[in-house]
Amino acid sequence: MHALLIDLDGVVYEGDQCVRGAAEALAWLEQQRVPRLFLTNTTSRPRSSLVGKLASMGIEVDPSQILTPSVAATRWLRENASGSVALFVPAATQGEFEELPLAAEGESATAVVIGDYGEHWSFAELNRAFRLLMAEPQPALVALGMTRYWRAPDGLRLDTAPFVVALAHATGAEPVVLGKPAAPFFLTALSQLGARAEQTYIVGDDIQADIGGAQRVGIRGVLVKTGKFRARDLELDTQPDAVLDSIAELPDWWQKSRANGK
Repeated sequence: MHALLIDLDGVVYEGDQCVRGAAEALAWLEQQRVPRLFLTNTTSRPRSSLVGKLASMGIEVDPSQILTPSVAATRWLRENASGSVALFVPAATQGEFEELPLAAEGESATAVVIGDYGEHWSFAELNRAFRLLMAEPQPALVALGMTRYWRAPDGLRLDTAPFVVALAHATGAEPVVLGKPAAPFFLTALSQLGARAEQTYIVGDDIQADIGGAQRVGIRGVLVKTGKFRARDLELDTQPDAVLDSIAELPDWWQKSRANGK
């Protein structure tokens, strides 16, 4: 049996618009009972918000079918951070960390968590994170993914990675990455699905974070030409196992691949 990991932003929807044919493709996967898990590096909203967004597009998904960096990070912090945690994530996402002790402004922390903080970033906020990381002993620098940019309704926007790299460079901290393209994130997804890497495909629009990251742990990659896809992506060292115009083509491709024993 084969399983699917499906990226959300850029694959199922672009901004607030469902990709044409995505709802029908996902309904077909449901009918065929294909094991699947939705992945996202989005840390600007909780899973409950993503469930609601998908429902508005006619796609019914349970929160347990969505793996986010916040979920993976909460698990890691419970096991590795014994004190307060400083969050640099949107207010809406802070609820995903409610079971952890949070550091108030001005307090020290045992971990500094960086997510898609977006327009909340300022020099003051970046410097606050820097100062926290310069404490002794040095807190853990936890990155909720290392995506460089994403496509917003108004165009491309910086994502988490540029800010994590800046803080790592300034402080010498080695980031603990708990989102795409880090191997632990994909291994967590496989564990949750109960699937082996060689049985699994990922469908994504990011040649590096989705396809490259998954391939490094043995998952095969299907690149779609929506979202952040650029024609030059096909000229890079990372090569997808298949390329589709969009997720709408997934059912036909899936059936042909199964028929060919892939």
